[in-house]
Amino acid sequence: MSRLLHIDSSPRGDRSHSRRLTKEFVEAWKHAHPTGVVTYRDVGRNPVPHVDEPWIAAAYTPPEQRTPELQEAIRTSDRLIDEFLAADLYVIGVPMYNFNVPSTFKAYIDQIVHVGRTFNFEPEDAANPYKPLVLRKKMLIITARGDSGFGPGERNELMNHQDPHLRTVFGFVGITDITFIHVENDEYGGQTLADSILAARTKITQLVGT
Repeated sequence: MSRLLHIDSSPRGDRSHSRRLTKEFVEAWKHAHPTGVVTYRDVGRNPVPHVDEPWIAAAYTPPEQRTPELQEAIRTSDRLIDEFLAADLYVIGVPMYNFNVPSTFKAYIDQIVHVGRTFNFEPEDAANPYKPLVLRKKMLIITARGDSGFGPGERNELMNHQDPHLRTVFGFVGITDITFIHVENDEYGGQTLADSILAARTKITQLVGT
């Protein structure tokens, strides 16, 4: 039985391209995988807490030595990580804000990238001290962008800190099988936006079965 974790990070509702397309993918996936299980998390409208001092103290204290206060400080992170690790496939909607991800999604990332849970640190291995723990998973990321030309060799390539960041941070914990679908030209609208949405939907249809 496959388990899919569906995450949206846009604060928009019906006007969100990334929300609409992640929903379309998940509905098609459920049709193709009737025994699959879908878990949904909306960090755009229900943000998770930012990392703070008690969280850091708890994260670097062995579980058996945590005080009740430290256990409470790390409780949300543990719940999010349990949910994250239970999935085989991730479908994530992420708009581009100021050339990167929304702060709500960065807060989510900071909650789940946790030593001892999603990666290990082994300082004795000086050449490769960081060991990923989230292996054999697949991820689909659907982005929405106001402009276009953020790909390799294109005019906005150097302003694209979204794809590289997501590949780096999820690759760090072990997820390297990542597919991106980009909806672009939202600020231009008209046919250029419509063409981008159509291309994204075509890719979604192709990916559902795989």
